[in-house]
Amino acid sequence: MEVFESIEYNNVNFTIEALTIGEYEKCTFNNCNFSNVDLSNFIFIDCIFTGANLSLIKLDNTVFRDILFKDCKMIGLQFDTTNNFGLTVCFENCTLTNSSFYKTKIMSTRFSNSKMTEVDFSLCDLSGAVFENCDLLNAVFDQTNLEKVDFRSSINYSIDLDRNKIKKSKHSTSELRGLLGKYGIMIE
Repeated sequence: MEVFESIEYNNVNFTIEALTIGEYEKCTFNNCNFSNVDLSNFIFIDCIFTGANLSLIKLDNTVFRDILFKDCKMIGLQFDTTNNFGLTVCFENCTLTNSSFYKTKIMSTRFSNSKMTEVDFSLCDLSGAVFENCDLLNAVFDQTNLEKVDFRSSINYSIDLDRNKIKKSKHSTSELRGLLGKYGIMIE
């Protein structure tokens, strides 16, 4: 497999100009279009994606280690099909909607200022993660490890206390309805 190291890609439309399958280390992808591209079996290590359109990319066995996604459009991604060994990602100011982290282990992941509507976190290990100023409308948490997760500045989440591990997770009082809604408790 060919290795590409410390390369900066700017404004490349990978839907027209194919990215060579290989291992990308310390590369930067600025304002690139990957929409609907098959990135299966690619390896990305210590890379930054800024302003990229990554919607509906195929991620079968893709490796993401120490990756920053910043200001990216990421609709319909299936992180549950990636190579989970060493999966470490960070999201800043992203639109990450209709995506799936089903059964992934992404402990201590940072989600910051991102729209994360209808994201599936079922059976996911998110322990120690931080959701900073995220909109989690219709996100699914089912049998998810949410221990020590910080939700204090996020909104619109709903977590069933009986179906998830939530010990030492942090929440704001304004979002108590997302924790107690199923019990029919009136919070004013």
